Amino acid sequence: MKKVIILIAAIFAFGSAANAQIQDLGVRGAFGSGAGAELSAMWGLGGNRLETDLGWAGWEHATYINLTAVYQWTWELGGDFGWFAGVGGNVGLWSNTVDHDGIGLGVVGQIGLEFNPSAIPFQFTLDFRPQWDIIGYHSGFGYAGALGIRYRF
Repeated sequence: MKKVIILIAAIFAFGSAANAQIQDLGVRGAFGSGAGAELSAMWGLGGNRLETDLGWAGWEHATYINLTAVYQWTWELGGDFGWFAGVGGNVGLWSNTVDHDGIGLGVVGQIGLEFNPSAIPFQFTLDFRPQWDIIGYHSGFGYAGALGIRYRF
């Protein structure tokens, strides 16, 4: 529990350090080698943004909690649609019942589409996030696609 509190505090530290203001808050459900669920926040940085995600996943013999931060560039496609791309990193804590516990560290990229309907205060996203884990339980290349829904402030 103490580790979860530290990771949650780190999410808000990322936003505060960037002197950013939260603009979207919601969830992100990932599928692929990085499958799991994430609490997701987007922080406005002028025309671009910082996405921070606190995620968790469980497998047969392991659980994983991670914090991902991605700096994103954004572009409009027209109407209520847009797209984004970014780079960032992640840090995670994993617990493996077969071996032992550990820390993971990785580099991520992200590209996706977003829908920001003007009639309701929600954002819907579909993205792809390749990841290279430098150290940790799943060292090496991985990926995740995700569907996200966030409330827009």
